[in-house]
Amino acid sequence: MIKILIPYALRSFTDRNAEAEVEGKTAGEALNALANIYPDIKTHLFADNNSLRDFINLFIDGKNINTLQGLDTPVAENDELMIIPAIAGGAIAGGNNGVRTY
Repeated sequence: MIKILIPYALRSFTDRNAEAEVEGKTAGEALNALANIYPDIKTHLFADNNSLRDFINLFIDGKNINTLQGLDTPVAENDELMIIPAIAGGAIAGGNNGVRTY
């Protein structure tokens, strides 16, 4: 089985589970297996063309799949996939005090 670690921001779509074990031969198959278990997470992981959303990073045993073969990156039994959504935001608060809010 392949273990997928689910970040806190996406756990509301996985019944609050922090991880799931799935079958698959590639990173894409593993993520699709996760989406089959938890259908509500699919739109948060995949774009309309079934590619990984731009703000989602996926790591296999610490290596970003974007530097490997993307969703076609092979996965092996006992591999660990980690979903890391990019976090953006923050702004300078109004006024002259220069306080940043996040």
